[in-house]
Amino acid sequence: MISVHLGTPSVRLAEQRDVPRIAATLTLVQATSRWARWALPDDGRVQRLTRLHELDAAHRAVSTGTGWVTEDVSAVATWEAPDGAPGTRPLPDDVREALARELPHITGSHWSRVRETHALVDAARPAGPHWWLAHLGTRPSSRRRGYGTALLAPGLASCDTTGLPAATVVSTWAAVRFLRRLGFEVDREVPSADGALQQWLLVRPPQG
Repeated sequence: MISVHLGTPSVRLAEQRDVPRIAATLTLVQATSRWARWALPDDGRVQRLTRLHELDAAHRAVSTGTGWVTEDVSAVATWEAPDGAPGTRPLPDDVREALARELPHITGSHWSRVRETHALVDAARPAGPHWWLAHLGTRPSSRRRGYGTALLAPGLASCDTTGLPAATVVSTWAAVRFLRRLGFEVDREVPSADGALQQWLLVRPPQG
């Protein structure tokens, strides 16, 4: 087990035992968000969101070595790393196949706009190798403790060591303000395919 101690917050790589808690934390954070209301039907939204986070956040990050959590898993950060990044592993076929098979069912009647918007975001991402911040969330009871900054530190350190940028897309200005403090800057606006969801692509050049 690898742990990183940065001041008071202690974070570690996510493990298989953390999968249910990762999904629960991210679902609690996003259940009433604009993104969740846009991406998922009203019917069974919490269950859909939980399954999405099990697959796209927890299983993806645990299997590839790209997820970081606090000791109690009340805060989570997951990345998609460039191919061959030190300390990471390729996405296993079974996780890839489960994502491809289940995402249309999870998003239901919203699948078309989710798929088309995902394509727009992919087209806007940096052209070369980069770290992609896929998920970041802290339970309300654990906020204002520096967890978000601590969780992102390992991924950002890898970016700086290897000279690669980090990038992400967010749908709230609060997230933009937070990430700017860590060196990210707004690269462009990337509206959803149906124009109903405002999003910003942020990029952080390697530091140091």
